[in-house]
Amino acid sequence: MTVTNRQILLKSRPVGEPTPDNFKLVETPLPEPGPGQFRVKVIYMSLDPYMRGRMGAEKTYAANAELGEPMVGGGVGVVEASNNDKFKTGDYVMCATGWQSYCLSDGTGVMKLDPASAPISTGVGVLGMPGLTAYYGLLEIGKPQAGETVVVAAASGAVGGVVGQIARIKGCRAIGIAGSAEKCDFVVKELGFDACLNYKDADFPAQLAKACPKGIDVYFENVGGKVFEAVLPLLNDDSRMPVCGLISQYNMTDLPQGTNMLPALMRAVLTHRILIQGFIISYHFHHLPAFLKDVSGWIRDGKLKYREDIVKGLENAPEAFIGLLQGKNFGKLLVQVSDDPTR
Repeated sequence: MTVTNRQILLKSRPVGEPTPDNFKLVETPLPEPGPGQFRVKVIYMSLDPYMRGRMGAEKTYAANAELGEPMVGGGVGVVEASNNDKFKTGDYVMCATGWQSYCLSDGTGVMKLDPASAPISTGVGVLGMPGLTAYYGLLEIGKPQAGETVVVAAASGAVGGVVGQIARIKGCRAIGIAGSAEKCDFVVKELGFDACLNYKDADFPAQLAKACPKGIDVYFENVGGKVFEAVLPLLNDDSRMPVCGLISQYNMTDLPQGTNMLPALMRAVLTHRILIQGFIISYHFHHLPAFLKDVSGWIRDGKLKYREDIVKGLENAPEAFIGLLQGKNFGKLLVQVSDDPTR
């Protein structure tokens, strides 16, 4: 049987929420590695909120996905054929795979994975980009001190769940925010947060104020919208806000209607000396060695847990991605493209 490369292409750029019509599944010939290249058979493909920005035509911090080309993204897989001395057949790697069954690489930005140390899926999860985002954002920008209150948006997700657990390791109170009672229950009982609140509850702002009687010292922002509006009045003097995402805004086609919050925000920033700092984790990969040492150690010691939401089949990636932007995933969202021989 002839082996082909299944790919999901960006067929059209979405206006507002992406739809299945923005994607197209095709089969192409199996790519053959050229000089210095190797072919990777993709096992797990990561789905992440940042991909929504890559689907548009607007200029962002990274190159946009091209129409008619595979959607961009990272994944983990096994080297199947190699003309590169640094990567041999059978090596497990994390690399930029795109939404496809096979990819080629010259080794740039590729990290080898050791299945004996951790499940290879964690290479795009708790021990990959989402985990590093949580680690760097909280420790380098949030700078939590023992006894402080750290509030985390999207607390059951791949980034938020790690943020809150590191906050607890550092001696802080960790208050999570999530989108369902089930997710909140998981955040408290499994991840060890002090409390978790459902932002969909009508009295969410009052619940948040009650859970943070001494105010908020660090707010890890990756949602925006009404969640941030409830957080803003509770931010303490000299509080810090790392911003790694704004998922509530990614599908917006116009500015929201209603009260202009900017004057209240700027007054709070000035009078409470609030630090708000956005960051793109790809600029901070030099922290990777310290991150891997600390987080892998916390996982081994049982101090840090993680949850994966695995969808099987490349063809199901568009639906899963659309659900991600709607908060339907529960944990780090992955698409299993092929069998995992390490499990």
